[in-house]
Amino acid sequence: MATKRVVVHQLVGHRFLGINEQGDKVLIDGDQPASGMRPMELLLAALAGCTAYDVVDIMAKKRQPLARYRVETVGERAEEHPKRYTRIVVTHIASGPNVTQEALERAVELSHTKYCSVSATLNAQIETRVVVEPWVDESPRATGEVPA
Repeated sequence: MATKRVVVHQLVGHRFLGINEQGDKVLIDGDQPASGMRPMELLLAALAGCTAYDVVDIMAKKRQPLARYRVETVGERAEEHPKRYTRIVVTHIASGPNVTQEALERAVELSHTKYCSVSATLNAQIETRVVVEPWVDESPRATGEVPA
């Protein structure tokens, strides 16, 4: 089973830096004014990015490459905590010289029903295990200095 690991470091207040195993970074921000996306916005971005990746590949394989393409996501959140998304609308907007509506619709359907792991995750029950550990600098889990 493949695993992914991301470590999130607190920078200050509600501002965090997420770092994956390759060293790629994303700023996660809940402070005012925000200088990065909020966690729930990152979820929408992850969904849009995942499905966009699939659609681009599928359309290229159909020999209908996209010249212009974007994915817009809108999430409606519950009023009460935990204020989860109750509805997400994903809109694919694309064009290209040989792109047919039928091929685009099929590519989007395949992404959302078969290939996009973020979409599948949002539509599934997930086993979550939460662990709390004390901060020990010598811990084998330590990932080095907190990024500046």
